[in-house]
Amino acid sequence: MASAILLTLAAAPLAAPSRPAAERSVEVAALERPRVLSAASRYLDEAPRTVTAARSPRSAGGPHEFFSEGDYWWPDPKNPEGPYVQRDGMTNPDNFVEHRRALMRLSVQVPALAAAWRLTGEGRYAAAAGRHLRAWFVDPETRMAPHLKYAQAIHGITTGRAQGVIDTLHLVEVARAIEVLDGSPALSAAEREGVRGWFRDYLAWLTSDENAVKERDAKNNHATCWLLQVAAFARLVGDQERMAWARERFKTVIVPGQVAADGSFPEELRRTKPYGYSLFNLEAMAGVAQTLSTKDDDLWTFALPDGRGLRRALAYMVPYIRDKKTWPKPPDVMYDAEWPMRQASLLFGGLALDQRDYIALWKTLPADSNVEEVVRNFFIRQPVLWIEPTAERGGAAQQRRRARGVSGGEPTASSRSVGSPPEIKA
Repeated sequence: MASAILLTLAAAPLAAPSRPAAERSVEVAALERPRVLSAASRYLDEAPRTVTAARSPRSAGGPHEFFSEGDYWWPDPKNPEGPYVQRDGMTNPDNFVEHRRALMRLSVQVPALAAAWRLTGEGRYAAAAGRHLRAWFVDPETRMAPHLKYAQAIHGITTGRAQGVIDTLHLVEVARAIEVLDGSPALSAAEREGVRGWFRDYLAWLTSDENAVKERDAKNNHATCWLLQVAAFARLVGDQERMAWARERFKTVIVPGQVAADGSFPEELRRTKPYGYSLFNLEAMAGVAQTLSTKDDDLWTFALPDGRGLRRALAYMVPYIRDKKTWPKPPDVMYDAEWPMRQASLLFGGLALDQRDYIALWKTLPADSNVEEVVRNFFIRQPVLWIEPTAERGGAAQQRRRARGVSGGEPTASSRSVGSPPEIKA
């Protein structure tokens, strides 16, 4: 059995001991361990539930094909049987959501189980995760088809659309979990290849399908989330060419097109939930940087000639995460009181940019929520999976992304009650 992996810098001196501020105070494992093991223990006996367990009569697809409906589309009061009409920011509670809930459940449970395996080396956690991975990606009776042709359909308008690609954002941390589970008893060698084969097929669809390409070319968080998926899935299957392409797109398309001179995201600020969408886009950018940065191409420190980059985007949002009352825009029309959460962008950015105050702020925020909409839009929940304990990449930025975490005891309790880790109905 593998021994517990301690993600600590204190026990592993770095080549550059002159950078003590953020690094020596960091130990993700010590902070996260009670939370991770509590959740993972609850999930040990949970049976897999995939898209084949529920079917909508409004879906144009088959039993293995993911189906969802556009969130902000409602029956037209003037024509109740006709095409739906849009109400931006207002979620229709009568939409079919069972496939999305099943995917969210996968994205909550498998990463927690994989994090528990990484922390303890106990095979029972890996085996439990393996049951879900086998059902979703290998078993011909229950696996999901590797595409999203029927995602975010709109009644009377379209059977699926480009915006639906964002629904598999919840597979990003699952992909991380799969990497961590390599060498564990989760899957056989053939099953591991089968799982990667599914992601290889999905990556091919994601980079070639007409709707997926439209999503790539969106002007807001949808494009960032598309890129994060490509980055995460390419990393999982070892596609270095697509990873290199994704790095360039981040620098030449995402940052120039979405980050304003002050670091804000204008396309998110114009929405009816500007605060939540700004946090959401920042998380996706942080995920891209954490996934793709290398010794010679660090996306955390990349900046355009005018200074725009991820560093500036973080600097813009941090004051409003620290004190939301100072937020200059109107409150979000729904779920405003639920944000911020323990945003991974604060931890990853604090470590990469030596910003100790970002890490301190991260520690004070709630890590889990029982609000389904928050679970849906808070997609990096297990930092233990994102902090590599033994990777040797060389260079200051890469050494900062080795064994990391946050020491110093328990986080300060948030004034917002969040309860236990999320229960996802499916």
